[in-house]
Parts: sequence; structure tokens; C-alpha cells
Amino acid sequence: MNKGQGFGGFGLGGKMKELTEAFKKAQQVQEGAKKLQEELENMEITGEAGGGLVKVVLTGNQEPRRVEISPDVMGEGAEVLSDLVLAAAKDAYTKSTTTMRERMEELTSGLNLLGL
Repeated sequence: MNKGQGFGGFGLGGKMKELTEAFKKAQQVQEGAKKLQEELENMEITGEAGGGLVKVVLTGNQEPRRVEISPDVMGEGAEVLSDLVLAAAKDAYTKSTTTMRERMEELTSGLNLLGL
């Protein structure tokens, strides 16, 4: 390799700028992911069942926060109440995973990190 060729001898000449840009984009995604993680931890997502008689609240990371049960449903029996809590939990989980996926897509939209 001749002196002064730099990375050109390795066939990287024009690719160095692309590589540098890819590292910058990756760093931006990493910083954005950290902010998103904090945002999801503080977010509350509510799943409902029985027309709002039972609610399950999760964080954006699916960490359970609380369950709210209306006194109006207490007389329905344990089986009905169990079904409503389960349905509300599934609703909250679906909403939280959808929110997480949408936020990640926003974070990475327009990035072509595999195009090196």
C-alpha cells in the first residue's frame, strides 16, 4: 500500500463517509431509544372491559400499575369478574405493545442502517 492512500487501499475510500454517517445515525437511535424507554416507563395505558367497569393500567413497558373495578360489577360473581379482569389486561397489553411498536417505528423511520 502506498503512503497517502489511507483507507483507499482497502477499498473503503468512498465508504468512509457512509460509515461515519451510519455511526452517527446509530448513535441518534441509541439516544432516542433511551429517551423512549424513559417515556414508556412514565406512560400509563388503560385497558378496559365490560364497558369500562373493569380497567387495567400498565406502563408503556407493560409493567402493571393498577386495577380498577367498579362496585357495579361486584355482584356478578367471581367467574364474570375474572373474565373481565383478563379481558381488560389483554386490552391494555395490546394497546401497550402497539404503542411501543409505533414509537420504535417513529424512532427508526428513514434510517437505512443495513445499507452499508
